[in-house]
Amino acid sequence: MFESRPDRDAEIVLVGRSNVGKSTLMREITGHTFDTGQRPGVTRSPNHFDWASADFVISDLPGFGYMKGVPEEVREEIKTDVVRYVERNAEKILVGILVVDGKSVIDIIDRHSGPDEIPHDVEMFHFLREVGVEPVVAVNKMDKVENEEERLNELCDRLGLHPPWQQWQETIAPISAKRGSIEPLNEAVRHHLHEAQRDDLFQFF
Repeated sequence: MFESRPDRDAEIVLVGRSNVGKSTLMREITGHTFDTGQRPGVTRSPNHFDWASADFVISDLPGFGYMKGVPEEVREEIKTDVVRYVERNAEKILVGILVVDGKSVIDIIDRHSGPDEIPHDVEMFHFLREVGVEPVVAVNKMDKVENEEERLNELCDRLGLHPPWQQWQETIAPISAKRGSIEPLNEAVRHHLHEAQRDDLFQFF
């Protein structure tokens, strides 16, 4: 169980599979470098970043899903810890940023869709909504995607949002964290901060 959370009344969390670029995105948002491993599953506990001047923390939660060389029971444990963390802090979490790899997300979702299986990304998206956390899907690595419109429409379809994706710009944010191109995400986050009457936090996005 994660116990290291700073005592703050407002939070934004980053969730997602391993190796989708969460740590890179965290660095882009905060301007602060965190220890990131080349191997998946290196981040086993959350990276929290808080600004002394604000009652606010941003947390990069450990990646879940398949990780090479990590036993299944450990993967399940990590996912359970992520879910419990979000449940426990749901009232304070203003936005849950679900980071996905724009290049592979559709294949991964389709591979794990079946009568007895809900893909992790889809499950996490609906879970955030269920616990009352506004989800924003940061569709990362879009610089590597050829047909952007088609890919984003397919993702909306898989998440149960009616395409075209453009009508979901407060929920779907195409970005390339490595290239520092995250403005659509900032705009989506600011939308939800405004709804939560926390315009004071715009300075961070």
